[in-house]
Amino acid sequence: MREWNRILPVLLRIAIGWHFLYEGWSKLLHPGWTAAGYLKSSSGPLAGLFHWLAADTARQALVDQLNLWGMILIGLALMLGLAIRPAAAAGIVLLALATVMVFPSAEFGLAAVLGRRRPAQAAGRPVLDRSLSALLGPVSRRQVLSGLTGVPFVGALVLAVLKKHGWKSFKEMQLRAHAAGGDEYVASATLKTFRFVSRSELKGRLPQGRIGKVALSRMILGGNRMGGWAHARDLLYVSKLVKAYQHREKIFETLALAESCGINALLTNPLLCGVVNDYWRNGGRIQFISDCGGANVLEMIQKSIDAGACACYIQGGVADRLVEEGNFELMAKALESIRNNGLPAGIGGHKLATIRRSVEMGLKPDFWMKTIHRLDYWSALPQPEHDNIWCEDPEATAAYLRELKEPWIAFKVLAAGAIEPKIGFKHAFESGADFICVGMYDFQIVEDVNIALEVLNGPLVRARLWRA
Repeated sequence: MREWNRILPVLLRIAIGWHFLYEGWSKLLHPGWTAAGYLKSSSGPLAGLFHWLAADTARQALVDQLNLWGMILIGLALMLGLAIRPAAAAGIVLLALATVMVFPSAEFGLAAVLGRRRPAQAAGRPVLDRSLSALLGPVSRRQVLSGLTGVPFVGALVLAVLKKHGWKSFKEMQLRAHAAGGDEYVASATLKTFRFVSRSELKGRLPQGRIGKVALSRMILGGNRMGGWAHARDLLYVSKLVKAYQHREKIFETLALAESCGINALLTNPLLCGVVNDYWRNGGRIQFISDCGGANVLEMIQKSIDAGACACYIQGGVADRLVEEGNFELMAKALESIRNNGLPAGIGGHKLATIRRSVEMGLKPDFWMKTIHRLDYWSALPQPEHDNIWCEDPEATAAYLRELKEPWIAFKVLAAGAIEPKIGFKHAFESGADFICVGMYDFQIVEDVNIALEVLNGPLVRARLWRA
């Protein structure tokens, strides 16, 4: 074989091994990682098998361990050149390793060094000599160097994983040292700081209620900001700013922090289905409630269900439009489609007339999504073109919802950031909301959870019974 025919398979083997080992080790360092999200959201010819595996805790745990340790062992074997053929055979179900199988490049690996035969006795049996020279036999310097080809790459991978999973850079340590005593971000140009509440200051876990079989935390994470829908009134640049901040890794960080604080559900648009599914594949467990917003509500419902939503509802703006058009038949079909898939079905609305007309037309959802907020903030003017008001009559809303028996998830409780959380949360729960949906940046989550706990554990004057 020519020289390149010997070297290329080595590089391919190490590159593939790097991928396997990195993925496996990353999952090992993430205690909450599970393949459940991938299995539950899978489709295709093996979907039935995957769903069966995810349906049982013991089966799921076994799949997780086989997945995690399989990748680690395959990666180590391929990078170090040990048991190349078995490792390639094990990994071929995930990656195309046929090249490595045919050209295992065994002379560039530890197996090439450790596998050198030792001098034999006269009877033909190997001498039991435990010395390194006897173990390696007559190995040349070139053979030793080629056999250790993969070792430096393992070291580089260790540095990469450590850097991603908690190994702090010198710059980071400097900044943290400057901000000693609290969780502060430092602007290096001015050395000015601002502080937000840290995870260590969390005061407890959020209580839960139920909608059907789905257990939900009393505060649900809203997904508008993750999608770039900022409702920033006449500040036209804010949506672009939000999108720049809410990159994929930041969304993952936000979801993980929310989960750690007891928020167990995200409510968002089907456009974020892919991000949610990726988060599940990386170990996340947060539930996904879909608003099914879009031009074709039935299509968005199916997309949400296929993506693993735990509940679906007709988005407020869509429901407002359908009610104005008198298209209650489509709304009934939407509820039926959701329920036929075993999920709670809801109706949303910005306008109280949407809820009232739905009831009058005999629609019976499993829950309601309705806006509620005070009207004493300075920009609360009835000018919809400025995107600044979402509940025109909060008193009438509270009075009407008081008589409905279905659970109520309240949204826009802070009027898109115009109302202080302590005021907005208390007003929503006292108005009768069973749950509140709140859009939060990562640095707001712990503080908002603490405020919600303070409100829920304090004196609440509710005229409406808890419905969840």
